[in-house]
Amino acid sequence: MPKKTILITGGAGFIGTHLAEKLLKSGEEVFVIDNLSTGSLKNIAHLKKNKKFHFTKDTILNRKKLENLIKKSDQIYHLAAAVGVKTIMEKPLESFLNNIKGIEIVLELASKYKKPILFTSSSEVYGKNDSLPFKEEDDRVYGSAYNDRWGYALSKGADEFLALAYFREKKLPVVVVRLFNVIGPRQTEAYGMVVPRFIKQALSGQPITVYGTGFQTRCFTDIEDVVEALVKLMNHPKAPGQIFNLGSEEEITIRELAQKIKKLTGSKSKIIFIPYTKVYGSGFEDMEHRKPDLTKIKKLINYQPKVTLEESLKKIIDYFHEN
Repeated sequence: MPKKTILITGGAGFIGTHLAEKLLKSGEEVFVIDNLSTGSLKNIAHLKKNKKFHFTKDTILNRKKLENLIKKSDQIYHLAAAVGVKTIMEKPLESFLNNIKGIEIVLELASKYKKPILFTSSSEVYGKNDSLPFKEEDDRVYGSAYNDRWGYALSKGADEFLALAYFREKKLPVVVVRLFNVIGPRQTEAYGMVVPRFIKQALSGQPITVYGTGFQTRCFTDIEDVVEALVKLMNHPKAPGQIFNLGSEEEITIRELAQKIKKLTGSKSKIIFIPYTKVYGSGFEDMEHRKPDLTKIKKLINYQPKVTLEESLKKIIDYFHEN
């Protein structure tokens, strides 16, 4: 099969670099555009040695630069977006506008040159829906517009509508993937990601800080399982025009996660509980439970997460030791 030229927006971020790595191993030519607001050059340092890897430091809002990259690409993975609850709460306007404006330009240019696109959305779009596990066609339930917390979910929801409209009206092959708590090496704690934050605290002997009661549950998915599924979905003829949940069904409370990390690191850190209001200010709302229904993705690409939570945590702990 002839090798493809692939564009990854936000490709210097945690997920983007692992995806680029996988595509390069398959012999594909990979172009990355990233403004490094949450990505980093350190993430792609090892990829720069590969002649088939090309990096552009710029924003996807630079239409001319983006058009040149899309023109020569066979496929586009649109990953560029605001990352993490901390970012969203601190920069609500910038996060919202970047998510909306970014995909608008990417879809318009992808449509112009008839390039297939996979867009990574988020489990955040389900909002306060408490009907578990979340199915792709479920209703979204959001809180007040006065609460910055829901800006990200609303922007990602609007992005999905836009992507599917391009599929229906312009016949653009678009796949929408809702990611559920992806973890792995190279993920940073800087934007509120809980696993790297707990591990860093545990290894440095600081208190492990659990926000809220710690009884909220999440399903964590290893990056290896995620990038493999993304590539399969991008290349499946029946995926365009569809939304897919991508995650794990292995549920854990955040306090159990803290205990597990403390044990795996051999840390003597205390586990302490901090009210949301102290971290994010008054009025913050969290989703108590977040579990995906994976029936659809299992049926289409025979998806089955291979890496357990414990294996994934051990890999991340090793990465922290090495770095």
